[in-house]
Amino acid sequence: MKAANPPGTPPGPTPATRVLVIGGGYVGMYTALRLQRTLAPEIKRGTAEIVVVTPDPYMTYQPFLPEAAAGSISPRHVVVPLRRLLDRCRVVVGEAHSVDHTKRTATISTLATAEEGTGTTALTYDELVLAPGSVSRTLPVPGLAEHGIGFRTVEEAIGLRNHVIEQMDIASSTRDPAVRDAALTFVFVGGGYAGVEALGELEDMARYTARYYRNITPDDMKWVLVEASDRILPEVDATMGAYTLSALRRRGVDVRLRTRLDSCADRVATLSDGTRFPTRTLVWTAGVKPHPLLTATDLPLTDNGRLRCTAHLTVEGVPHAWGAGDAAAVPDITAPGTDTAPNAQHALRQARVLGDNIAATLHQRPLTTYEYRCTSSVASLGLHKGVAQVRGRKFKGYPAWLMHRVYHLSRVPTANRKARVLAEWTLAGLFKREIVSLGSLEHPRAEFELAAGKDHPDDPKGST
Repeated sequence: MKAANPPGTPPGPTPATRVLVIGGGYVGMYTALRLQRTLAPEIKRGTAEIVVVTPDPYMTYQPFLPEAAAGSISPRHVVVPLRRLLDRCRVVVGEAHSVDHTKRTATISTLATAEEGTGTTALTYDELVLAPGSVSRTLPVPGLAEHGIGFRTVEEAIGLRNHVIEQMDIASSTRDPAVRDAALTFVFVGGGYAGVEALGELEDMARYTARYYRNITPDDMKWVLVEASDRILPEVDATMGAYTLSALRRRGVDVRLRTRLDSCADRVATLSDGTRFPTRTLVWTAGVKPHPLLTATDLPLTDNGRLRCTAHLTVEGVPHAWGAGDAAAVPDITAPGTDTAPNAQHALRQARVLGDNIAATLHQRPLTTYEYRCTSSVASLGLHKGVAQVRGRKFKGYPAWLMHRVYHLSRVPTANRKARVLAEWTLAGLFKREIVSLGSLEHPRAEFELAAGKDHPDDPKGST
């Protein structure tokens, strides 16, 4: 099963077959996990090696980010440590900057190369799995880069939770009505899963937190959801989207459809309908785009920048290169002429097929075609509130919320994480919510620097 030496290398003993996995998300982690099982004998003999290059030493289970932001789940339990799970792989924490597949070489940098001042280093491979995922799709909106808050990482989710509580602290302390109004106005841009679930969970958390402030009530807060299309939650059918819209509006959320964010300069959200909201909180969840790394490769891309793949998850027309997940355009066999949606359901299942197909290639066996039709979708709208669509049946309210939790508990990797999350949910049902902001975690040395006489800009406690 050993591959030939990469082109351009001098002749010599054939090394172990190296499978390079770029990305430690759904696809990267599950592909490596599948490979370390299917290639266990080869790894033990030293004839195969799996290398995972990832910017973080963990995989984030993104469906749990809204609950982490609301304080229902500890941030540590939203992530899966890769070194523990991929104990027979070599995990390299670093960034991939480019890929030259003709030479079978990836250019990467690590924390060590940064310390050493050596810049980037070249890593050769025999088989490439390119799964860097996606990044937030931003637009040239004035003020967005300065004031916008993303919602794709656990750091952003916890930072947003701290920020919302800090704004309530500001509002309860100020004597300036304008500052109070801006602090209690929360604007979310994007009506997909991420935006709706984040707003629903945080609004629910803030409503609960308000009972501990003598001069803030839930009615004092303004929650605004801005969506450019004519509906929210496009991932579910129109009926469930309409129910979600009604449910949010009944809770006092100002949902603006067919509306865009034109500017958020000077902390004023200006919408395309002319409305202006002075706000200190603008959360951007308006879609994603393929990772910029894809443009630094010699692999074929689609018009929208995704990796052009086949139903076998190989890169079209390129041997020894594979792709799946958000970064890949994989033909949907169940709907000819379309590509699979860039969601977690497809990514998880594609990774399993991808791992099996790489092993099949190395063992010279036929490849498997990826085929899956999504039949379920669930969304949480806060504690005991949700919508779900399972095999054509629709659920609302508490049953949907319960199904959301059961579904994602079954999908989060490792029994360790399942047990910890279940324990946290159980304890949360017995005790009151935590309402503490730990904004100073963003600048842990600020207090010491202040004591040592070093000036710290603006806010030594790390408030946003």
